[in-house]
Amino acid sequence: MPDQPAPSGFSVPHVARLVREAIPPMHPGGRPLVLGVAAVAGLVRAVTGRGAVPGALATAATAAFFRAPRRVRPPLDGVVLAAADGTVATVSDVLPPAELDLPRVPTPRVSVFLSVLDVHVQRMPVDGRVVDVAYRPGVFLSADLDKASEDNERNAVLVESTDGARIGVVQIAGLLARRIVCQVKAGDEVAAGETYGLIRFGSRVDTYLPPGSRVTVAVGQRTIGGETAVAELPASDSLGEV
Repeated sequence: MPDQPAPSGFSVPHVARLVREAIPPMHPGGRPLVLGVAAVAGLVRAVTGRGAVPGALATAATAAFFRAPRRVRPPLDGVVLAAADGTVATVSDVLPPAELDLPRVPTPRVSVFLSVLDVHVQRMPVDGRVVDVAYRPGVFLSADLDKASEDNERNAVLVESTDGARIGVVQIAGLLARRIVCQVKAGDEVAAGETYGLIRFGSRVDTYLPPGSRVTVAVGQRTIGGETAVAELPASDSLGEV
């Protein structure tokens, strides 16, 4: 009986593609730290002749922290997507921070806490345009505390959706975080689910919704940035009402 050809699924290009898809790309903001860890590991190895395995593991762990996995946005209209991977810490109506320049009335806020094991890139919650970006220095309290939203170092992005809704997303540094990266500026056109920033090590992301929005997540629920719908926006004809 003649030999049967190997299944096409076992071809080298196919296997290589599967490997590439299984390993998430790394956010550019993490490259300097990964290179730094690799350089230190290489130096230790060169000087002592030891530490190759710990150095490789440390470099791999640092690269894994800055992973930016590909995400597929859900085919839904009129929703706000999670800006981050993590656990919903609080859902409440609060006054938005002054730097967002939103009406000074209580609005729904969904706070997502990111542990050191979570993906730490942030993603746009809606299609639209960046209205403003404002950085505020602060302290570095544990990000799971409610007062972290007011006291910690943070970066606020105000986005206006294609339907005219204004949503605020605030990156908040945590106890271990010492660097907030934001890649967008006022006037940029953005798409829901696309990566726009990064917080290095444990942190929090607050999303401020227009009054009348219906929150669709609960405290303790896990969110997937760019995929989980955290709220449904009010009808477009009511967005101008306060």
